[in-house]
Amino acid sequence: MTGQGAGVIIVGGGHGGAQAAIALRQNGYAGPVTIIGREEEPPYERPPLSKEYMAGEKEFERIYIRPRAFWQEKQVDLLLGRSVEAVDPAAKTVKLDDGTERSYESLIWAAGGDPRRLPLLGGELKGVHCVRNRADADAIMAELTGVEQVVVIGGGYIGLEAAAVLTKLGKKVVLLEALPRVLARVAGPELSEFYETEHRAHGVDLRTGVSIDALEGEDGNVTGVRLADGSVIPAQMVIVGIGIIPSVEPLLAAGAKGGNGIEVDEYCRTSLPDIYAIGDCAAHANSFAGGAIIRLESVQNANDQATVAAKTICSADPQPYKATPWFWSNQYDLKLQTVGLSTGHDATVLRGDPATRSFSVIYLKDGKVIALDCVNMVKDYVQGRKLVEAGATIAAERLADSSVPLKDLLEA
Repeated sequence: MTGQGAGVIIVGGGHGGAQAAIALRQNGYAGPVTIIGREEEPPYERPPLSKEYMAGEKEFERIYIRPRAFWQEKQVDLLLGRSVEAVDPAAKTVKLDDGTERSYESLIWAAGGDPRRLPLLGGELKGVHCVRNRADADAIMAELTGVEQVVVIGGGYIGLEAAAVLTKLGKKVVLLEALPRVLARVAGPELSEFYETEHRAHGVDLRTGVSIDALEGEDGNVTGVRLADGSVIPAQMVIVGIGIIPSVEPLLAAGAKGGNGIEVDEYCRTSLPDIYAIGDCAAHANSFAGGAIIRLESVQNANDQATVAAKTICSADPQPYKATPWFWSNQYDLKLQTVGLSTGHDATVLRGDPATRSFSVIYLKDGKVIALDCVNMVKDYVQGRKLVEAGATIAAERLADSSVPLKDLLEA
C-alpha cells in the first residue's frame, strides 16, 4: 500500500516517532506523514540530556535526530507544541488540545511517558526536578549556580547519571535509593556494588534502603529532604528519577487493550484497527524475557519497533519484532553496555576484576546465557551478543576465563 487519503499520524516526537517517520519514507510510503509532538523542538535524542548536554559538553543542536531541514525534505509535517487528548477509532480521528481534529489512515502511538512524581508533601516545590526533556535539563542548569548540595532520589540509570554529572560540575551530591542496592531492578549485585563503590569514591553520599517522609521548603523553594527517621538532608535542589508513567490514557479511553502500557502484537498493532504503539509505552511479548509481556524503555526498542510498525503499514509481508535488547550508560569515565535482559536470571558469572574497572557480568538462566553487563569491555559486549542470541550453554568456569575471547566459546 502506498499511502493515500489521510495518511499516517505519529503521536510523539521522540526516538520512536522520528524513526517511524523515517522508516515510512524509506519503505516507500508516499502519503502524508505528520508527527504531533508536545514539545516545540523537532525530534532530538534523549539520553544525552542526563549526560553530555547537562554537563555542558554538547550543544543542543548536536543532539537533533535529524537536521531541521530533513523533515521538510522528506515531507514530514511537524505539528509541535500540541498533544492528543482523544482518539476516535471508528471515525479515525484524533482530537488535539486546541480542540481541532485530524484524520488518519494509520495511527502510530509513540507518546512515551511522563516522569513519575514524588507522591509526597513538598513534591511540587521549586527546585524539584525530573530529567525527561530539554526543558527539564535547561531548568536544572539554570538553577545550578546557586546550588551547593543536590539530593538525587532514585538509584536507577537516570539518577546515577545525574549524580555523576552534578559531581563533575562540583556539586555535593546525596543519592537516596529505597531498595537495598542501586540498579536492583535491572542488574545483579556485582554491578550494583561496583557502581556504589565508584560513586562513593567520587564523593557521592550514596545511601540505600532509605525511606523519605517529605520534602521541606521555605518561601516555595525546596530546602531539604526529610527521611522517615526524622533526619533532614539539606538541599537546594532535588532530582527525582523513579521511573515513568506511560502516556496512554487516550488510547485506553478509546478501548485499546492495556494498562501499564498499550498491549501490541509482534507487528506493534494494538487491539484497535490501524493503530500501532511503539517504544516506552508499548507492552509486548518479548522472547528475551521468556515471552513475558513487558515495556522496554530504551532507544533500541523505540527505533526497532518504529521500523516494524512502518514496514507493517507499507508491506504486504511485514516482519515481526524480534530485536535483541541493548542499553548503555555513561557515568564518569565508565561505559556500561548491556545486551539481553537479565530479569529472571538464576546465576551470574563475573568475568574480569571490577578493581581494574574493566569487567563483565554474565547472566544465566537454566544454564543459558541470557544477558551481559559490560563495563569498559566493548569486546565482551560485541561477542557476548552472539551468546545471548544463541541462548548458548557454556560452563561458568569457561565464561569466567577472561583470557579466552567469548567468540571462541561459541565456536568451540
